Amino acid sequence: MQLNGSEIIAECLLEQGVDTVFGYPGGAVLNIYDALYKYSDRITHILSSHEQGAAHAADGYARTTGKCGVVIATSGPGATNLVTGIATAYMDSIPMVAITGNVSNDLLARDSFQEVDICGITLPVTKHNFIVKNVKDLANVIRKAFRIAMSGRKGPVLIDIPKDVTAAVCEYTKEIPEKIENPLLSEPSDFAAAAKAVNSAKRPMIYMGGGVVSADAEKQLLEFAEKTDCPVATSIMGLGGFPSSHRLFIGTIGMHGGYETGKATDNCDLIVTVGARFSDRVAGDRKKFAKDAVIIQLDIDKAEINKNVRIDYSLVGDLKDTLKKLTESVEKADHSEWTAMLSEWAKKSGVTETPKSDKYAHPYHVIDIVRSLTKDDDIIVTDVGQHQMWVSQRYSFEKPRRWCTSGGLGTMGYGMGAAVGAAVAAPDKKVVLFTGDGSFHMNLNELATVCSYDLNITIVVLNNTVLGMVRQWQKLFYGSRFSQTDPHRKTNFAAVAEAFGVKGMRINNDDDAENVLREAISFAGPVVVDCSVSPDENVLPMIPPGKTVDDMITEME
Repeated sequence: MQLNGSEIIAECLLEQGVDTVFGYPGGAVLNIYDALYKYSDRITHILSSHEQGAAHAADGYARTTGKCGVVIATSGPGATNLVTGIATAYMDSIPMVAITGNVSNDLLARDSFQEVDICGITLPVTKHNFIVKNVKDLANVIRKAFRIAMSGRKGPVLIDIPKDVTAAVCEYTKEIPEKIENPLLSEPSDFAAAAKAVNSAKRPMIYMGGGVVSADAEKQLLEFAEKTDCPVATSIMGLGGFPSSHRLFIGTIGMHGGYETGKATDNCDLIVTVGARFSDRVAGDRKKFAKDAVIIQLDIDKAEINKNVRIDYSLVGDLKDTLKKLTESVEKADHSEWTAMLSEWAKKSGVTETPKSDKYAHPYHVIDIVRSLTKDDDIIVTDVGQHQMWVSQRYSFEKPRRWCTSGGLGTMGYGMGAAVGAAVAAPDKKVVLFTGDGSFHMNLNELATVCSYDLNITIVVLNNTVLGMVRQWQKLFYGSRFSQTDPHRKTNFAAVAEAFGVKGMRINNDDDAENVLREAISFAGPVVVDCSVSPDENVLPMIPPGKTVDDMITEME
């Protein structure tokens, strides 16, 4: 049938199973938005307050559902406003298709109004990008974009479409998306060698990352861990990929991980790394990281093997397949002496919690109450900073895709958009966003979106009136010279919320916390809770950058 380019876009989205998109209209995408009007009974459009919020919403939607998020923006500043959201998704391997409009073909490369080379700009932070100059190519490019975003190591893809292409007419034929296959690249001999190393280990551990969640391989990981009796540590991105309540779970690894995970890394004789990349926040001193251990790495991306640390054995392919085959190849084991040793280390963190105060609420106290009031299926979102680390340390995640945070890029301002995407994806679940006053100042405009769609989000602002994590580094490494991290802004977030039409509440100290949070979380709609936290509350323990567990900081001088 004959359709114009905008109608082809809508039809291709439906082909790919897309029923929700996020975005913001503008001149170069008017034709696309006209088609969305016609397709509104089949494709829901969520209007953000800013294109960056729309990109983060598509990201949060993808993390929560496992589907590919879709975001639409106009040319020029609309497109460039997506860049931070695209880069956030890229660093965390989140599947997203970003559709941008551009000026018509005859106006390209003429410095036309709202023209920008968005393909050139996003080249380093996309798996691939396209500019479609002929409507006849449009359908196949869209199909290819979704296939690239969802296959192998997932990630964002951008499609830039000149305005005349969205208006041009050509023949469209519906196609069924081809099934995505991720081939197993390792040989049987690789599995045999890795299994022999696992069987020989006396003090093994598993270091898992976000790849487990991306691959939906949590069942396979659990089976492998239980068969090998192997303790499991996780990166921030991997939270939820292994149940926190399981006897083998030992917590997060790296800079703000537990003492026991650091000691386990230093004393193990084998690390099985599953869907993780040995980032600098985990392997601070790469030369000393797990220096006495044999390292096995399972990953879908061959480029990750031997990229950051030395690997002894590698298994490349979809984690469901590699974990299943490795589990079949290993012997059942009992490492009770080793796990008992880890339990003893867990008692020796050395971190002393701040005593109860009538002036402030303690972050751990607030997080513990939220955990007691939420279900395993509810969704936790964070921005970036101290609050993010406190939540990762304290909140127990039992299921995958219930945790949205910016791990690789560390994007302040991520939280509100991601919470919108999560709430749209799971309207029957409570979404709790933990944010800091610094991060919330960057994205509170999305309160308008939250209110407009009456989303079931509780926003907990851990408000210490400072830029807490940067200030903590200044305290530790810069002689307490607090350059531009003590703004002490007077923003009343509860009042701001009310101005947007959102319920606003306050927590002044620990005594307020339970009653206020109980009311906030039971409220069927959006709430902002402005929670007063001490500016001198720190995230501990902490391994300084480039150091090991031997240099762990457990108290501030």
